Amino acid sequence: MQRICVIGGSRYFGESLVRRLRDAGHRVTVLNRGSAAPPPGVGHLVADRDDEAALTAALGSRAFDTVVDQVCYTPVQAATAARAFTGRTRRYVMTSTIEVYDPGSAPPSAALSEAAPGALVSEEAVDPAAWPVRAGLPWHDAGYLEAHYAEGKRQAEAVLARHGAFAFAAVRGAHVLGGGARDFTGRLAHYVERVRAGAEIAVHAAPRPTVFVHHEELARLLSWAAAESDVEGPLNACSDGPLDVRELVAAVAAEVGRAPRFREVAPGEPASPYSFDRSYPMSNARARQLGFALSRTSDWLPGAVAEAVAATRTAAS
Repeated sequence: MQRICVIGGSRYFGESLVRRLRDAGHRVTVLNRGSAAPPPGVGHLVADRDDEAALTAALGSRAFDTVVDQVCYTPVQAATAARAFTGRTRRYVMTSTIEVYDPGSAPPSAALSEAAPGALVSEEAVDPAAWPVRAGLPWHDAGYLEAHYAEGKRQAEAVLARHGAFAFAAVRGAHVLGGGARDFTGRLAHYVERVRAGAEIAVHAAPRPTVFVHHEELARLLSWAAAESDVEGPLNACSDGPLDVRELVAAVAAEVGRAPRFREVAPGEPASPYSFDRSYPMSNARARQLGFALSRTSDWLPGAVAEAVAATRTAAS
């Protein structure tokens, strides 16, 4: 049994992670702002993670074997957490994102290259130990943070990787699918609704492939990283089998029973979710080498689409 603190973890794969850790016999504590209670058998601490004094007070004298941070988006939040948990944990796992590899989101001073056709991006492409940190940027501004989501994640990784008071791992999740109504992003539901309605779907003229992960598989990998391994550094989390947006929509159309309608966007014009004009699909080779087996997208995608179709029907009724 380990003592594990999950920051966030109140919805989607975060909730699955908390239940999985609890069911494995660990002593789990969820820390959030009190907007949602954790499942039965899980401890609860209420604090705003951005308020360092309140966070420290809520933690009190508690210590943990591992902290899993589901909601760290900026270097400021990372620095606050690093100070608060120094001396309270030996291990820190941050949930990060595929978007750290997006070449269009990197600042000019730290340019990233687009992946070659057919190539998969490994963790070494973004080294948090070397990535520049600029904590003085307006990270507290919601609009700025939304526009610089990927850079915020890169810099948060960098702060925690360099802190040195605990072992650190960053799980870089692919685009998460599955769960039907539990998927609060609404991205897969967007395609279900538009295909069903015969509405146009905005895509790039030559959409690049990306990678996906099932929400339960991501929860399983996070649980493994937190409690069953000593992995450190960045770790990609994705299923085998990249897809482009047209292939994803084809799976939706097969379930709905109606052909999709596409509209190609002009350069610079916004497109629908998962349509990308640059390539950065991740490689999961490191996870496999460390002993974590990942699925193929084709194994679970039909079920995830069926869940989304059922959920949108229920919502419509």
